[in-house]
Amino acid sequence: MSAVDPSSSDNLSATSNALLNQFAQAYLDQQRREKRWRWFWRIVWIGVAFSMIWATLQNVPSAKSQSSPHTALVEIRGEIAADTEANADNLLAALRSAFEDAGAQAVVLRINSPGGSPVQAGLVNDEVRRLKALHKKKVYAVCEEMCASAAYYIAVSADQIFVDKASMVGSIGVLMDGFGFTGIMDKVGVERRLMTAGTNKGMLDPFSPRNPRHEEFAQAMLDQIHQQFIGVVREGRGKRLKESPETFSGLFWNGQKAVELGLADKLGSLDEIARDVVKAEDIIDYTQKENLAERLAKRFGAAFGAGAVQSMRSSVSIH
Repeated sequence: MSAVDPSSSDNLSATSNALLNQFAQAYLDQQRREKRWRWFWRIVWIGVAFSMIWATLQNVPSAKSQSSPHTALVEIRGEIAADTEANADNLLAALRSAFEDAGAQAVVLRINSPGGSPVQAGLVNDEVRRLKALHKKKVYAVCEEMCASAAYYIAVSADQIFVDKASMVGSIGVLMDGFGFTGIMDKVGVERRLMTAGTNKGMLDPFSPRNPRHEEFAQAMLDQIHQQFIGVVREGRGKRLKESPETFSGLFWNGQKAVELGLADKLGSLDEIARDVVKAEDIIDYTQKENLAERLAKRFGAAFGAGAVQSMRSSVSIH
C-alpha cells in the first residue's frame, strides 16, 4: 500500500480554492455589471419619461392664454406632407386650440415653406375658413423666406397676407416628377419583366417605355388639380388679385412684387401685425411640437420600409 503525498493533496486543495475564488469573483463582477446596467436603463427611461412630460406641457398653452388678450400663432414650416411636422393633423389641432381660446384676438399663420401635398394644404385651407366663420376671428398670414405652392394654398385662406420685400411668393402650379431608366437598361442589357392585373396598373412605371395614353391621363389629372388650386386662390384673394397670363403659370415673385400683383397685401412681420393690426402684442404659440416619443418612433422604426415604398411610387406635389 502506497502512502498519499500530503503536499500533493494540499496543492489540489489550493487549486480548488483558487478556482472557487475565481468563479465567485467572476460571478460577483457579473452581478455588479448587471446591476450597473439596470440602473443605467432605469435612469435612461426616467429621463425619457420626464422629457415626454416636459414636451407635452410645452404643447399646452399657458393658463395666461385663457384670460389675457393675445395674438395666437400657428407656425407652418418646412415641407407640407402627411409624414412631416407640417401635416394637416398637427396644423388642424393647433388651429382649433387657437380659435377656441377666448383670449385669442386673432390668429396668425407664420409660413416658411416651399410647398408640398395639395391634399394636406386643402384640408388646412378648408378648416381655416370654417373656423373663421364659426368663431368670427380674423386670420393673418405672415410669409417669411418662402411661401410657395401648397404653402400659398394655405395662405390664401387668411384675411390678409403679409410678406417681407424679399420673400419668395407664388408658384401656383402642380407637378408630378419621376425618372426613366429604359435607356440605361438597354445599355447594360437589363430586361424589365413587369406583370400586372389591370391594363393601366403599370402606368408611369420608370422602368418601362413611355406610354402617350398614360401621360395624357396623368396630365389631365394634373390640370384638374391645377384648376382646383386656381379656384382656391381666386376665392381667397378676390378682386385684390391682378391676374395675368403668368399668374398661374408656376412662376414665383419676391414679396414686393407679390404685393403689386395682389398675391399679398402688405409688407409686415409677426410683431408688427400683433402690435399694429391685432392690437395684442402678447403672442402665444399654439403650434404642435413633435415630442420625444414621436422622434424616437421615427428614428427607430416608424419609417421602416418607407424608402422602398417611396421608390415604387410617383408623388404629386404643388411645387
